[in-house]
Amino acid sequence: MKKILHIISSPRGGESYSIKLGNAIVDKIKSVYPGSTVKENNLAKNQFPHLDEAQIASFFTPEEFRTPENLEAVRNSDKAINEIMEADILVIGAPFYNFSIHSTLKAWIDHIARAGVTFRFTEKGYEGLVHGKKVYIAVASGGIYSDGAMQSYDFSAPYLKAILGFLGITDVNVIRVEGTAIPGIQDSALHKAISSIKL
Repeated sequence: MKKILHIISSPRGGESYSIKLGNAIVDKIKSVYPGSTVKENNLAKNQFPHLDEAQIASFFTPEEFRTPENLEAVRNSDKAINEIMEADILVIGAPFYNFSIHSTLKAWIDHIARAGVTFRFTEKGYEGLVHGKKVYIAVASGGIYSDGAMQSYDFSAPYLKAILGFLGITDVNVIRVEGTAIPGIQDSALHKAISSIKL
C-alpha cells in the first residue's frame, strides 16, 4: 500500500496526453500495490502564485517571528511540501511547452524548493532534505525529443530530474508520450507510452 501524489499541470483537461499517461501510471501503481491511496493536485485548476516579495520574505522569516501576513504568504508552500513529505510516490504530469514545462508546474516547484526546508547549504555544499520518494514524470510532447535531431531542445525532463535531485529525490523515471502531432505516429503514441510503463 502506497501513498501516491499525482501532480497535474496541463490546462487541457480530458484532451491532455500528460494527464492520460499520468492516470495510466497511477493505475499501474495501484495494481501493483493494492489499497494505495491517491491525492491529486491539479495545478491548472489550483494555480500557485508566482513568487513575489511577500512569499520570499515569509520563506526567510523564522517561524516564531512570522506575522499573520507571513503565514498567509507561506501557506501554499507549506501545504505543497507537506503533500510531498506524506507521499511515497509522486506522479508528475509535464506537458511540453516551448521546449520546457508549463508555468504552473514551475510555480509549484518555486514553492517547494525552500532553503532550510527541502534543501540546505552546508560547508560541503548543498544537501537535499527530501528522501525515500519515487517519482514518475509523464512527459507529453507533439514532437520527438527523447532522441534524434530535437533532443537538445528538451529542457523539460533534464530540468525536472535536476531540481528533484537537488531536493534529494534521485529515484526518478521519465515516461514519454511523444509524437502526438506527427502523422503516422500520433495514433499509437499513447498506447506505446502506456506499454512502456515499468515500476
